[in-house]
Amino acid sequence: MSDVGYSALDAAGLNLRAVFDLDALPGTMRAMLDPQGRYCRLLLVGHGGRRLWECVTAAGLAGEHPIDDFVRVTLADWVAAQLPGVAYAMPYPGNVPVGLQALGRLAGWHHDSPFRVGINADWGSWFAYRAVLLVDAELPVTPSAHGDSPCAACAGKPCIAACPAGALDDGEFSLEKCTAYRRLPDSQCRVTCIARTSCPVRPEHRYDDAQIAHSYSRSLAMIEAISGSDR
Repeated sequence: MSDVGYSALDAAGLNLRAVFDLDALPGTMRAMLDPQGRYCRLLLVGHGGRRLWECVTAAGLAGEHPIDDFVRVTLADWVAAQLPGVAYAMPYPGNVPVGLQALGRLAGWHHDSPFRVGINADWGSWFAYRAVLLVDAELPVTPSAHGDSPCAACAGKPCIAACPAGALDDGEFSLEKCTAYRRLPDSQCRVTCIARTSCPVRPEHRYDDAQIAHSYSRSLAMIEAISGSDR
């Protein structure tokens, strides 16, 4: 399957990919994702930078989850074109609990940051996991992209001082401080993260304001829903 092409995914902004041999993954992960052993490869798909959002916006999708909808259609079209007749499943986006960060670490994409968003030297924090695709095709396995966390060489760590909630002050991220501050009517972080946007790693890939607002509006809605249910 070495002749499989990914240019259509690149054009759609799905420019991060890692292929795993399912048999080489940790047993618990394999059992959760493919309990019946139907597939032999896992394709982790992500995006870095602004291109994906530009494509989603151009597509004019009006659903509650336009990025997920776009990704599902794009990957289905890609499988049909590049792997015709091959059985596949898409656990994510979906209801299967997928360890995206664990897969990202295995791929060499993901390092922890003080503000608890994955970060790497190529994209900073401006990347995300978008899909997990299982296929019954022996795609070439991708070597892990080993590298150190850029946070290790960041002496000033401006993200810590920039956080208006003080959620990073004690050396450990305080979810309680973060969520309490975000819920304030005059919060600077209702639809963004000041710590994240203050990070000096790869600022040229920063999402545009509309994408940032889309993502953080969704997370704020979840915070409000959880807080409301606890009353």
